[in-house]
Amino acid sequence: MSDNSVTVAVAYHSGFGHTARMADAVRDGAAEVADTAAVVIAVDTITDEQWNVLDAAEAIIFGSPTYMGAASPAFHTFAYDSSKRWVAQAWAGKIAAGFTNSGSKGGDKLHTLHYFTLLAAQHGMHWVNLGLMPGWNTSTASENDLNRLGVWLGATAQSNGDEGPELVHKSDLLTAAHLGKRVAEHAHLLRRGRVR
Repeated sequence: MSDNSVTVAVAYHSGFGHTARMADAVRDGAAEVADTAAVVIAVDTITDEQWNVLDAAEAIIFGSPTYMGAASPAFHTFAYDSSKRWVAQAWAGKIAAGFTNSGSKGGDKLHTLHYFTLLAAQHGMHWVNLGLMPGWNTSTASENDLNRLGVWLGATAQSNGDEGPELVHKSDLLTAAHLGKRVAEHAHLLRRGRVR
């Protein structure tokens, strides 16, 4: 990595592996951008060293399944534990974004993304949206379009409750990768702006 490198950290919880697949896709998308180190951190097993990675990263992307209309309890515990960073505003000025997954097409996923935006705002972070028009909303479109679920705030996925994480929809994974790449690009833009 060069002096112009940035780190994008993906802080996520996954109950059954579906959201972990999304986290890996987000990481892979971020890693496509030159001079970007991209790492995934499972927040339910986070270590002190991984907290330090988050503190040093230029961008943090939050991810969680949507359970009962909100982020998972494990992610809420992580958010609560981030309050020491909030008091010090240690994450202020970082880039933030988010992604979520649920069994239903709607599934109140937007509520989870709203929660992430508020968490980021409390930390003084800059939110990056998905930046995609909705897919799969015309007679000539298909379920393989990026952003097939039509969400602007972050990346979302729908996973059937009776299928394993290996069957997360390819379009949803590509949409997650798009988000990771977009965040990395914005982190580099912010880094260049601060150097001037």
